[in-house]
Formats: sequence, structure tokens, C-alpha cells
Amino acid sequence: MLTRGLIKCRFKRSSMVTVTEVEEAQRAWGDGIVAISEAHSSGEDYVGRAELHIESLYAYQISPVLFKPTMAVKQQFRPTFEKALSYFTASNGVCPEDNGFAINGWTNVRFENQDMVLRESTALAMGNYFFTSPDGKEVKAEFTFGYMKDSNGVLRINVHHSSLPASTN
Repeated sequence: MLTRGLIKCRFKRSSMVTVTEVEEAQRAWGDGIVAISEAHSSGEDYVGRAELHIESLYAYQISPVLFKPTMAVKQQFRPTFEKALSYFTASNGVCPEDNGFAINGWTNVRFENQDMVLRESTALAMGNYFFTSPDGKEVKAEFTFGYMKDSNGVLRINVHHSSLPASTN
């Protein structure tokens, strides 16, 4: 949910990351992807929405970010804000292979965590996440997200690895 230019997340400001904080960060990430898709579909500023998504949820301003998106092939890793924006919106020409993952019309994102590792001001979560397409079908991907708290106690993504499930054929 976007409010006054900020993604609204209610995180406890303790030093120890909690399961609830990670789940709230995941909801904020999923809501952000849906908001980018909705803005694109309705002709609104989807690039600005994606910039806010990245600025609010990722740690690019304070730490290296290890980002390996699901559909990236030629430029597999996105260590910069500009490369992450390219992946989500295909708007800046930084990575020509990008089609704009977040502008595919997603209507919902839900996470199923396999497990989490919580260590003081950091956390890792691994599992599956499901993206609902405009026709109501779910697309499953596998994820590992790493989180760190910033100086305000807000969780930021510093590791994002995503892949499609292995084929059994």
C-alpha cells in the first residue's frame, strides 16, 4: 500500500528481526509488484512506482545488494538500482534483455516460506512465491531473500535470488 510516496510497512524497531517483520516485508514487496502492474495497466507512472518500490524495500543506498532475478539470462545479476529498475520495468535500456517483470499485469503475489533464519538485525527466508496473472492463473517461482535492518530499524532486501522450479522432464 502506498501512502504519501512511501511504502507503508509497520516494522518493530527492535534490533532482533522477527518472523512477523519478514512476513510484513514480503507482503510489502508483493503489494509493490501489484501496484507497479496496476500503474502500468492504467497508464499511470509505473516507473516512479517501481523506483519507490526499489528505494523503499532494497538496500542499494546502504549496502551491496545481491539480486539474481528469475528471468535474467544474459545479465544474470543486478547489483545496481538502475539494473533492478530495468528488470522490473524495462524502462531505462540498461539491460536490453528485460521485458519488465513487474508490468506483466500481476494481480496478487503470495509467499510460502519454507523456513527462515533470524540473526539479530538480519534474516534469510526461502520458499516459493506465486504470482497471479490477469487470467487468474498462478505462476510459481522459488526465492531466497536476505534482509538487513537499516539505521531506522526498517528491513531492507540485500539478497534476492529467484528461479523457476526445475523441470522434471
